[in-house]
Amino acid sequence: MSEPSVDPPAFQPTSIELQSVTDSKIVSVSLYPTQAEIVRLYKFAVHTGQNQVNISGLPNLLEADSLRVEGRGAATIHDVTLSLADEHVPQSSAKLEELLNTREDTANALTRCEEALASLKQYLGSLNVQSLSAAQLEPVLEQYETTGARLDRRKAELTRELLRIGREITAERAQIAVPPEQNKLRTRAAIGVFAQGAGDVEIALIYAVPLASWRALYDIRVDMDTKESPVKLIYKAAIKQNTGESWDNVPLQLETSIPTFGLGVPALFPWNVDIYQPMAYASYPDHSRQRSGFVRPQGGWGPVPHAAIQPMMMAGSVAGRRSRSSSRSRSPSRARRRSSHSPVILPAPAEVASSGNINATFRVPGLVTIPCDDAVHNFTIVELKPEAKMSWVAVPKREAKTHLTAQITNASEYTLLSGTASVYVDGSFIARSAVPPVSPQESFDCPLGLDPSIRITYPPIIKKLSQTGFGFYNLKQKSATHSFTQRITVHNTKSVAIEGLKIIDQIHGSRNAQIKVKLAQPALAFGGEGGGEGTVNDADADAAGKGKAASVNVSKGVVAQWDGGDEQDRRVSWVCAVPAKGKINLTLEWTVTVSPADARVIGL
Repeated sequence: MSEPSVDPPAFQPTSIELQSVTDSKIVSVSLYPTQAEIVRLYKFAVHTGQNQVNISGLPNLLEADSLRVEGRGAATIHDVTLSLADEHVPQSSAKLEELLNTREDTANALTRCEEALASLKQYLGSLNVQSLSAAQLEPVLEQYETTGARLDRRKAELTRELLRIGREITAERAQIAVPPEQNKLRTRAAIGVFAQGAGDVEIALIYAVPLASWRALYDIRVDMDTKESPVKLIYKAAIKQNTGESWDNVPLQLETSIPTFGLGVPALFPWNVDIYQPMAYASYPDHSRQRSGFVRPQGGWGPVPHAAIQPMMMAGSVAGRRSRSSSRSRSPSRARRRSSHSPVILPAPAEVASSGNINATFRVPGLVTIPCDDAVHNFTIVELKPEAKMSWVAVPKREAKTHLTAQITNASEYTLLSGTASVYVDGSFIARSAVPPVSPQESFDCPLGLDPSIRITYPPIIKKLSQTGFGFYNLKQKSATHSFTQRITVHNTKSVAIEGLKIIDQIHGSRNAQIKVKLAQPALAFGGEGGGEGTVNDADADAAGKGKAASVNVSKGVVAQWDGGDEQDRRVSWVCAVPAKGKINLTLEWTVTVSPADARVIGL
């Protein structure tokens, strides 16, 4: 007879307690512009059957919807539950208890000292001539003085000591009131793990935390004595985090993308047009207004146009703190539920680099340590030597100073994000400048401050007035011609020649047909002699431009042209090459003819 089958005994659940900070290590930190993704690895032994793994000491800021659990080993992860432990605020400390005891002892000593002084004073008052002779009075008074002085000093010392202890007690109580670091790590994760047999397993917790960010910083160093690669660009990252846990000796990756939830293509709503219909008003008796002489217009309330009703975007609610998630992957239905309850992350003003196809990832060399102090920590990403072309610009009419600018070309494979640059020229700090987003092979202009080695002389303008026409006394039949001559001298005191120096000046511009402006030197093509738009015919424009070009060679290494590509603003520029220790002279001549001569002209 066969024996009845007996079910094997059920495995008793095994509880495993782990402390996140001491029983795990951070194996990866991916830092985004607005948050960080942390990967923590736990190694522990499991028993056959059901194991309940309780991990405490996780950050309070842990985003529940971002938590993922990955296991390695002969075990199966069933579920994950997050909870938040109660905050423990200490009411006292060993130091505070010691200070309170010391204050009590000091206060008692001060009381005894005051009582001794009172007794001494009382003893002196009890003396009289019957009990004390005149010869004995002097020793008694000397003893009183000595004892009283000693007690006074003791009282002063105890009073100061009591005040000092009081200040320390106040400071210690304020320190106790500050939540300790452990209060930032009160999240607890309960993970169900089923093992076919006893052994060691590994579990990786992957989660996102806010209050961690990074931004791009640059050091731009320029060596004016170097002809080849005069610019060095140091690409840095300014990192800070206050997530509740310290990142000690971790590999760090800097991501340029910004995680978003519920991102979709925006919809266009109907954009209708209609004929405006005046709004009518309903008629109903209103005796009070009729008595006052006011009569309500007749008609009915018009319907609200459908096109005036705008759709309203509703924000979803945020899920509660306690949540359960699957271990390795989410089902589509669960993913949809989680996405509908995910908190919206506001976009930060960070630029997206394009290394690869969309975003860039920078790996900081070696292992780094970033404490949880909300302070900025700078790390160098890479040191680049981009291509650079120097140029100088001066507007001597406004100021006789030369501005130095470098056109920097990003010849590397790194995409430069927008950030602040500290500019150094020949080892001296010059200024702070903004670096725009720059992809590989793109260029940007970087101002390098003033170059005092380029000296410009801008003497006062020379003015002359002449009149032409008929009639000695009749000014209405004459025209007045104002001649202007402006000379500019540029002196290069450098020991090397420079190229690309631009000097910008201007001549008058006419807004009236009675005023005509002619440029004499340099002989640039002029679209019109004067007047407002449309006041000069084609023949006049052709005659004015005969024999003149859009740009002219003034002298060796000096080219004159209209600044900005045309003469609309009447700005003239010279692009100059100045030899070492050399000088160049520039001349700007033009005339302003006014007809009739007695016309009142403003702006000359």
